Amino acid sequence: MNFEHARFNMVEQQIRPWEVIAPELVAALFRIKREQFVAPALRHLSLADTELDLGQGEKMLLPGLEARLINALRLMPSDKVLEVGTGSGYMAAVLGVLASQVSSVERRPDLVAAARSALRATGMSNVTVHEGDGLAGLPGDAPFDAIVLSGSVREVPKVLLEQLKTGGRLVAIVGVAPVMKVQRITRIAAAEWTTQNLFETSAPGLHETTGARFEF
Repeated sequence: MNFEHARFNMVEQQIRPWEVIAPELVAALFRIKREQFVAPALRHLSLADTELDLGQGEKMLLPGLEARLINALRLMPSDKVLEVGTGSGYMAAVLGVLASQVSSVERRPDLVAAARSALRATGMSNVTVHEGDGLAGLPGDAPFDAIVLSGSVREVPKVLLEQLKTGGRLVAIVGVAPVMKVQRITRIAAAEWTTQNLFETSAPGLHETTGARFEF
């Protein structure tokens, strides 16, 4: 299989039509080899417009949706980023190209180990994968310039919003299938956030916890 040809098609046919055209992000999508973040048996599908099975009912998001979530963060090279739900590690790697520091949290030990191995193979030194409940965030490493959730949630956990810097952005897929919206929530003051609904979609859910949530 010609992965470079397939990667070109992924970017040009699945991603650019959604107005994901920032040069830095497009370059990162070409640089990070998505096929290196999936099981060998799935590599022929790694650049296709399909969700990939990560086991236990969890999925790797569509390439176009991953790119749109990252695009919505409006990252700067100096940003410190938290990813909730490492999954394959692919999104963390792309984030690592665009930001200064990335911390990613994953609850499944098998995915933690696989993501760490794949990230080492890319040579990414500014991405750290933690095992734990991502929906609780990483309060010891907060505050963050940007937070992204790699799966859907019914509501955004308040504890994550409190780990944003003032001016920081959180991007999440919020709702219950089939009606979900991608939201960008920006912290504008110590106890004030503003929300933008960006587009509608549907995506597999993150593991839910029972912590306090913040509904808009």
